[in-house]
Amino acid sequence: MLSVDPIKFPLTGIGRYTYELAKGLALSGEVASLRFLRGGRLSDTLTEPSENSSAEHRAGLRRMLAKSRAIVSLYRRVAPRLKARVLRGMEDYVFHGPNYYLPPFKGTSVVTIHDLSPCLWPECHPAERIRFMLPEIELSLQRAKVLITDSEYTRREVADYFNWPLEKIHAVPLAAEAAFHPRRPVETNRRLKKYGLTAGGYCLFAGTIEPRKNIDLLLDAYMMLPVDIRRRWPLILTGYQGWNSDALHARLTATAQAGWARYLGFVPAHDLPFLFAGARLFVFPSLYEGFGLPVLEAMASGVPVVCSNAASLPEVVGDAAAMCDAKDVERLSRLIGVGLKDEGWRTRAVEKGLARAGHFSWQRCTNETIAAYQAALNA
Repeated sequence: MLSVDPIKFPLTGIGRYTYELAKGLALSGEVASLRFLRGGRLSDTLTEPSENSSAEHRAGLRRMLAKSRAIVSLYRRVAPRLKARVLRGMEDYVFHGPNYYLPPFKGTSVVTIHDLSPCLWPECHPAERIRFMLPEIELSLQRAKVLITDSEYTRREVADYFNWPLEKIHAVPLAAEAAFHPRRPVETNRRLKKYGLTAGGYCLFAGTIEPRKNIDLLLDAYMMLPVDIRRRWPLILTGYQGWNSDALHARLTATAQAGWARYLGFVPAHDLPFLFAGARLFVFPSLYEGFGLPVLEAMASGVPVVCSNAASLPEVVGDAAAMCDAKDVERLSRLIGVGLKDEGWRTRAVEKGLARAGHFSWQRCTNETIAAYQAALNA
């Protein structure tokens, strides 16, 4: 059984992971029976993620309710009980919580811990999120037979932080979906036209607009580039509007007026691969990542990458990207300049990036997840 609560608008990293894993498990001959838990209901069918306006309205309502301490407290008491009631009699199944949380369940449970930012970077999350996540993670660790992480970096970090046996933690890397691949400019331009962009005419950042993504420093680094470079290849940012980003959005409004950086908002999933493929350079200076799916999506799209060397990112990019310390604004600015102008470096980065991206697949993720399930059954 797989919890599919993360498959909702907006379909960010954990939602994408859950959705791709659900599809892979459904197709696997090694899974005898598969059921999906959403809220307090079990189903044999996977619901497709929505991108319509009503989904956006519901997402906004969820964010508003999540700010209420009373609502969060009530949810923590009620939701696990509802899920536990639905799971009674299903003890022959393995239950997988793909988003940190496990309800009470007398059968075998597996949980995915994507990163330890709630524990190690609490200042990068709203207080109400930390109040909810920390006790729930502790409960999940008590209930799980096996843990899954997105990277070897996070696997070792979780083992050290929680004093968990390393052999009971499985690093299962994510992947870029098949839609992320190199595309011809004429194909890309047809989709980019509505955003006022052309293939090869911009530098791209993609990720939730929140403090952990280090976007203020990215803007500082981009502002250090010569003005003709900035205007020739403006910085384009896309991602869901996250927590504590009002001041950053005010700054982005000013950069848009100056003509060298622009925020597109949350780009629909069917347009995002074209936005990646059309970028001249992808930049991702995040302070901390459990994996860093956007850099993999960029490499799979045939786009050179500049990123920070924080946490799991070196493990994902290998030697295919230019990296620097997440707080070194001068070094980041120099690497962006090279990434935009140096054709020799760009050619090598594209070749290495495509080869590196080829090591990751959702089929591999599914197979290694099933191996974790088997290990949990044998524990």
